Amino acid sequence: MRAPKTIVFFPEAPALNCVGIAQACRERGLRPVFVADRSFAGVFARYGFEERLVDMSEPLDAARASQFWKDFIASHLPHFRLPPIEQLATYVIPVWEAVVDSALYVERELARTLDEIRPDLVCVDNIILFPAITRCGCPWIRIISCSENEIPDPDIPPHLSGCGEGDRACWAAFEAEFRRLIAPCHERYNAFLASCGGPAYPLGQFFEASPHLNLLLYPQPLAFRRRHPLDPARFQYLEGCVRREERYEVPRFERHEGRPLVYLSYGSLGSADFELIGRQIDLLGRLPYRALVNVGDYLDRYSGVPPNVRIAPFFPQPAVLPHCDVVVHHGGNNTFNEALYFGKPSLILPFCWDGLDNATRVQETGYGRRLPRYTFRDAEFAAALEGALGDEAMQSRLRRVSAHMQAADGRGKAAGLIERIVTRG
Repeated sequence: MRAPKTIVFFPEAPALNCVGIAQACRERGLRPVFVADRSFAGVFARYGFEERLVDMSEPLDAARASQFWKDFIASHLPHFRLPPIEQLATYVIPVWEAVVDSALYVERELARTLDEIRPDLVCVDNIILFPAITRCGCPWIRIISCSENEIPDPDIPPHLSGCGEGDRACWAAFEAEFRRLIAPCHERYNAFLASCGGPAYPLGQFFEASPHLNLLLYPQPLAFRRRHPLDPARFQYLEGCVRREERYEVPRFERHEGRPLVYLSYGSLGSADFELIGRQIDLLGRLPYRALVNVGDYLDRYSGVPPNVRIAPFFPQPAVLPHCDVVVHHGGNNTFNEALYFGKPSLILPFCWDGLDNATRVQETGYGRRLPRYTFRDAEFAAALEGALGDEAMQSRLRRVSAHMQAADGRGKAAGLIERIVTRG
């Protein structure tokens, strides 16, 4: 009996985007293996997958690692109040510096790990190229799990800018400032590529399209109109890729039982914003809804939770969303896609990265609403929830996009494309 083909998944945050694809690969008899930073220990094993952990930075014990990330998040919370162009210097460029550091640090260990696994194909979900992947002797696939404009085009807004589709002055200002500030970091990365025998990238570029296949999680109904359309032979839209979770049962609430259910989550990074979340919990307590609120690692920061609100450090989001009526979130591509997949209106309060682009896009296309994260008034928040719940035109669009995305079966489509490449070779 022939051994199953081995598919390595090498994700970075948001790490769970690859789980759905890996589940479908396993159903087809392939062998998924997750290679990930040591901080992800147990994340993929929870879904029954083999893990191979590597150090992408100086190793820390669990306590020091936890404190490092809490300190990192706390130090950047003030920067999330800035407009996108001002976040470049305070947040975006420091993140790119850290990402380049990780690429340099892990290269040798990653190469050794891939050599030990001997994969038939590697799927990388990251924002930067790791030369070890292109040199490991098998085909590789790039997964684009952030907003669609991570693949640039002259006629769409720059990635991370939060600019509107028609605001070309915003595009130009953001792009010029990004290129100015990123130059030293980019020069360092190009020197690393040269040391690995690779060609230099143009200023501002840290990754390339795979010559084999590129998978975009983004739903095509919301895609931008490009000057240079993506070649379907190399680029495929998955229309979302939702992992399977165990069944979720909505708890009973002491107040407003049977009323619309709001789900609020700002992801692992945004959960550190406990003052904002506390304000919204108090506000939801005064509104005629039930609410589930993801508070991450900060459960001890909350007391006196209203009887129509339930909080928890984690919710199995794909199992929860079918029960919800509106989703309040940060615009991260995972939640952005899952809300659309289940036909739920989004109220997005973005603070950084692709959330800025997704918030603008969901407002422009009529699949949700954008609200300023820190300057909204209580009445605005309440009106936005009521409007999202009562907007029949929006609800109709959401039903159509949900049917489209679910019929596309992004998990199965991706697994089929992967299987075709490894069997063809």
